[in-house]
Amino acid sequence: MRLDLLAALSGILISMQARANGELSLRLNNGLEAALISFSSGLLLISIISLFNPAIRRGAKSLRKAVSSKEIAPWTLFAGVLGGTFVAVQTQIVPLLGIAIYSVASIAGQGATSLIVDRIGLTGGGKKAITPRRIAAAIVTVLAVFVSVLDRIEAKDLSLIAVFIAGVAGALVGIQRAMNGLINEHSQQSFTTSFLNFIMGTTTLGTVFLIAVVIGKVEIVPLPSGPWWIYMGGTVGVIYIAFTSTIVQHLGVLTFTLFSTGGQLVGALCIDLISPTKGVSVSTYLVTGIIMTFLGVLVGGVNSSKPLKR
Repeated sequence: MRLDLLAALSGILISMQARANGELSLRLNNGLEAALISFSSGLLLISIISLFNPAIRRGAKSLRKAVSSKEIAPWTLFAGVLGGTFVAVQTQIVPLLGIAIYSVASIAGQGATSLIVDRIGLTGGGKKAITPRRIAAAIVTVLAVFVSVLDRIEAKDLSLIAVFIAGVAGALVGIQRAMNGLINEHSQQSFTTSFLNFIMGTTTLGTVFLIAVVIGKVEIVPLPSGPWWIYMGGTVGVIYIAFTSTIVQHLGVLTFTLFSTGGQLVGALCIDLISPTKGVSVSTYLVTGIIMTFLGVLVGGVNSSKPLKR
């Protein structure tokens, strides 16, 4: 299957994960606990898979060897911390903005960061040039954010702070994808990369949640009854990280982001039409913003991801 189609499919997975985690957060009324449950379930799944898949363990040994020989910096292994932060933000913001607006805002953050991480070659797939075409693609996606939320800004029922935070979360994802590409280059096993991400993310969220409980900021809430899909965020995350850690090495972060944007926005729009978060509606402004983001995909194109010549 073509890598650009897989990138688009991974975008649909992001929308599905956001809807599941957002709904779980609403039912728990506790975004931090929802994020921890999502990551913990993903860690449980990938741990079970690793028991029956020796390739994952071989990948971990290769990664340890790469760290020991200083082929990869130890800080790179903390990519999962960024993933945990993203899911924590996702569980808080999606109930406020809805999937579609959250997606467009986070995509703008991803696009801006992707230009930088591609240029410095953080993915391990070689440095990518910052061309006018790539800059234009990133600018179009940023403008799409403002168009998407225009009606809600005028109606004064939208928190611009929430939109900004969604953008920052997207920027973290752009960096995480690049770090995962580098990890995958040395592990040579995408599920090893996924396993490491979930260990780091779950540890981070678990520590923050425990501190918040101790100081009385949050309470432990019993798991809510509800549709089975609200607990699928972690499972989707395992598949998503395994997908992206391989694809991003070849496409580069920006080109990957542009193609995954297409899938993410189609998925987000369908979800907000079929099964919206309470109080969320689809407007003409939002549809226009989505079309503009697709324009960014077309402007960015695949050829813009060619490595720099040495």
